[in-house]
Amino acid sequence: MPVVAIDGPAGSGKSTVARAVARRLGLDYLDTGAMYRSVALAALRGGVDPVDGEGLARLAKQTEVENTARIRAPDVTTIVSTVAAHPEVRAEMVRRQREWVRGRGGGVVEGRDIGSVVFPDADVKVFLTASEEERARRRQRDEAAPDRAAVAADLARRDGLDSSRQVSPLRPADDALVIDTTGRTVDDVVEEVLGLLS
Repeated sequence: MPVVAIDGPAGSGKSTVARAVARRLGLDYLDTGAMYRSVALAALRGGVDPVDGEGLARLAKQTEVENTARIRAPDVTTIVSTVAAHPEVRAEMVRRQREWVRGRGGGVVEGRDIGSVVFPDADVKVFLTASEEERARRRQRDEAAPDRAAVAADLARRDGLDSSRQVSPLRPADDALVIDTTGRTVDDVVEEVLGLLS
């Protein structure tokens, strides 16, 4: 089975596209962002400082992935990029991500460093982008947020943190296809991704 790596910043459409690609291919889907968000939530619950790399690494080893609305809450969103920047946390998450794919013989994996770091030999590597305005509009809709300017400012803050971290920064793999999803339908983007497997 193939390994499909779909990366991109928040609001680029990667989760929606990755889920649709997985459905079309009959593959399992892994949202690696949920893994980092679960660690961030565990830190909030356990009173672990988001800058405490060692404490977060211990949490990462024992935290189960929680796919609930709670991991999408604003307090988690505020700290997840800081939590995810710690090399110790990333090492544990990458180990788990590779183990997940090995156990299934393939899958569709989405995140920010899947094609560049986690699965550099993936069968398909895609990096999704969208205009800042489009990304803010999508996020505002998904989060039912009243203030689009605040959403845009938060996206810019997270982009800066994710792109500038020393370990596994947000960037396209050298051989990834960069797709701008602005103004395109999900089906259209999914077809383009699937076309890379033929």
